[in-house]
Amino acid sequence: MSESVILTPQQMLWLELMPFYTREAWLLDERKFKVWLEIFTDDILYFMPRRKNVPRREAAARELTALGDLAFLEEDRRYLEMRVVRLESGMAWAEEPASRTRHMVGNLEAEVLENGEVRARTAFLVYRSHLETDHQLLSGYREDTLRKVNGAWKVARRMIVLDANVLLDKNLSVFL
Repeated sequence: MSESVILTPQQMLWLELMPFYTREAWLLDERKFKVWLEIFTDDILYFMPRRKNVPRREAAARELTALGDLAFLEEDRRYLEMRVVRLESGMAWAEEPASRTRHMVGNLEAEVLENGEVRARTAFLVYRSHLETDHQLLSGYREDTLRKVNGAWKVARRMIVLDANVLLDKNLSVFL
């Protein structure tokens, strides 16, 4: 006798979003940056604040820099497109030859907002290998605001928070 499984809306949302994030990771690892740009809305905000060491009691309010303050990245669609064009031009010397990356994304949590958008949070590990001896491991989490556009999920806002508060690497030329 077979029993039917009834999924909750939360579980159905997770099952819908996890392939979206898995596909994004493969696009980045395969250097399909122009296709990757298609997952973003026209009004995307791609933001990576700096993380500061602050006393525990102040962490929630002051640990991350705000929009408009000093950040690692604060980019719109135009700037992301310019970075992709530069990477593909051969003029991005830090990426010549191109880095090899492996993006691992997991720990997805998602909730539907009142306006129909979705707030999604994922943890990531990105391994980057460049030349013979240059490699790095970046870890952190991303908070995305997702919006359906023509039936497909698109990222309208992405905040990337690294676990480290100091980057000791020569450059940050890969997308997270």
